[in-house]
Amino acid sequence: MTRAANPASASLPAKTALVTGGAGFIGYHCCQALLAAGYRVVGLDALSDYYDVALKRDRLAQVQGDFQFVEGAVETPGLLLDLFADHKFDVVIHLAAQAGVRYSIDNPRAYLDSNIAGTFELLEAARAHPPAHMLLASSSSAYGANTQMPYGETAASDHPLSFYAATKKAGEAMAHSYAHLYDLPITLFRFFTVYGPWGRPDMALFKFTKAILEGTPIDVYNHGDMSRDFTYIDDLVAGIVALIDAVPVAGAPAHASDSLSPAAPWRIVNLGNSKPVQLTEFIAAIEAATGKGAQQNLLPMQAGDLPATWADTTLLEALTGVQQHTDLRTGVARFVDWYRGYYAV
Repeated sequence: MTRAANPASASLPAKTALVTGGAGFIGYHCCQALLAAGYRVVGLDALSDYYDVALKRDRLAQVQGDFQFVEGAVETPGLLLDLFADHKFDVVIHLAAQAGVRYSIDNPRAYLDSNIAGTFELLEAARAHPPAHMLLASSSSAYGANTQMPYGETAASDHPLSFYAATKKAGEAMAHSYAHLYDLPITLFRFFTVYGPWGRPDMALFKFTKAILEGTPIDVYNHGDMSRDFTYIDDLVAGIVALIDAVPVAGAPAHASDSLSPAAPWRIVNLGNSKPVQLTEFIAAIEAATGKGAQQNLLPMQAGDLPATWADTTLLEALTGVQQHTDLRTGVARFVDWYRGYYAV
């Protein structure tokens, strides 16, 4: 798919970005945003059957512009190395991962393969063909047993509560070693409960909306006594795109709270809404958007879950100026509208 060139920038070659996990929820939206910003985009995705592959293919069908899709798993030896050699990427946004806290309890090897081995393959490819900036997805789950909130990037994150969180924390450490040894500029994102149109079927908003519209019960863990820093997808992607130009430079912190490493061009940045919301309020927003009440199956806390998350986004704002925070009810209503249209319900 090729987009017409902009005459004003015809003399400048477009920068090329790699988005791993390009058919995923966040990856799809990132591809769209980068294309709109004038990038050539290569999207890599394994199209795994962790959830409905048709949804992933339908996302890809929406992508228009200078976009190339490559089907493959990031952990495949040599695949990323060949892509880096062929395209000489200016920017890399690494989103490919086995997602889900609960799934990691029963299927930890999937996380070892994708999140650990896949990140290693990416770092090796970057070592051979260095991009100007690599941006790698981590998770708010990395904060683990830390109870000091809001979470700041320099807070302790030494006690992961799930294997998913452990693999994300390991990815951060692996990236730091490569940033130090090979002078690779790397920014790690810690995402906070992302939601919005084209979301994953295993996430709460999708599951709750489906059940409420069908009149079936929803599972509410910890009897609803949980809070999350729900982050709308457009806000998240705006932060990612803005951070492309915030290239970390060792020894040059941008803010008093900067997580910049003293030994490498490497930092961690929270991407969240900076406003925790009770699960009961989240459910109420879905009820309002669907016009139906929820039947709630109250359950104890699920193993590996956190009772609360809350992002301090001071560093993001200092680095980019981005202060985009979509109201929860607005964001939920947009998802419900998409869901009803996509599934014709």
